[in-house]
Amino acid sequence: MLRPKRITPTPAAPVDPSKGNPLRGYEAAFLDWTQTIGLSKETANVRAQALDYFIRWCDERSIRHPGEVTRAVLERYQRYLFHYRKKGGEPLAFSTQATRLNPLKAFFKWLARERHIAYNPASELVMPKLPKRLPQYVLTVEEVERILAEPDCSKPSGIRDRAMMELFYSTGLRRMELARLKVHDLNLGHGTVMVRGGKGGKDRMVPVGSRAAAWLTKYLADVRPALTAATDDATLFLTDFGESFEKHRLGDLVKRYIANAGIPAPGACHLFRHACATHMLENGADIRFIQVMLGHSQLSTTEIYTQVSISKLKEIHAATHPGNAGKYSP
Repeated sequence: MLRPKRITPTPAAPVDPSKGNPLRGYEAAFLDWTQTIGLSKETANVRAQALDYFIRWCDERSIRHPGEVTRAVLERYQRYLFHYRKKGGEPLAFSTQATRLNPLKAFFKWLARERHIAYNPASELVMPKLPKRLPQYVLTVEEVERILAEPDCSKPSGIRDRAMMELFYSTGLRRMELARLKVHDLNLGHGTVMVRGGKGGKDRMVPVGSRAAAWLTKYLADVRPALTAATDDATLFLTDFGESFEKHRLGDLVKRYIANAGIPAPGACHLFRHACATHMLENGADIRFIQVMLGHSQLSTTEIYTQVSISKLKEIHAATHPGNAGKYSP
């Protein structure tokens, strides 16, 4: 006699003690305003997460109204973030601390403008200085080719994966920019792709190389029609189940191909973005063109690639430095 399958009850979600804190009402109104003025859903989500951390912290200290938050309170919270340690004992990166604090500056600026508080306590908050770090690893052209050759293109999923990685390398798109693309964003006749609502909510037109366009054409003709579900929302790249890619699933897929190619590089999709910019710069592209292509609002963000373009720097060094004139043996 078969025993009935034992069903383990799902544990109840822990109760949030700050749920009844009046600060939650101000938070909801602020997040609604964030989207009302046209900021992206991603921006609203980042702000929501940061405010959730802050309000929980406030609730533990019996802070229940925006007027109780002074600059000293915010600086105390900032010190808390600095000294906080994760489960493994690591501190929060300065970039993470800034991500937790920047939404608070926007929140209290909004509270002051809406006359919920008399002044903005966050106006003089000194933000963490973020180090400008070089990419940990920049793929060579040969390494990129090895990765692109990894998908089994005798299978539909291999054609799709090759098309995705070709597009990453050709355009330098961010992971979620590629995941959100629609079929109508491509204009392969003109060799372009329209990125809608990129970082900062900005649209931009990006050129697509001929090799990437060829793989995209093959994917659209031979693979995507079979993946399309009954309710097709025109998402360009679909999983084997006809769904759009979530960012972690897309990252894991690319990371697997990088590992299979025997390349010990940390990261996944962003490696193609770094490679795209660096290889174009090494081949003579103007840095301002790369800035527009990558969707950087500040040229200083793009200039980091001038520092990782070591092969071009070595070439110039060899051609111009007096110490390289002739052969020497000590």
